[in-house]
Amino acid sequence: MVGNDRREHMRTAMSAKVKVVHAELGEFIFSTRDISDGGVFIVVDTEPFVPSLGDKVTVQVQGLPVPAPVLEMVVVRKTNDGYGLQFDQNGD
Repeated sequence: MVGNDRREHMRTAMSAKVKVVHAELGEFIFSTRDISDGGVFIVVDTEPFVPSLGDKVTVQVQGLPVPAPVLEMVVVRKTNDGYGLQFDQNGD
């Protein structure tokens, strides 16, 4: 933890295309900015994607030679350029 950065997991810069599906807002393709053991940050610039904190989404990395697993995540943070998503440990 550095300064007022309260995140418990160290982040690693990673740019990848991901498909994000929200039950009410639909399906979107975004780029990631970083990833950690706790979650991922997605960059949202022009898309009309405005979930509420606590909303559940599924995320799947795109462009791999085989289909990536679909992961359940929770929206936990909003910034001017995107959203922090946390891996949903409960899976409900």
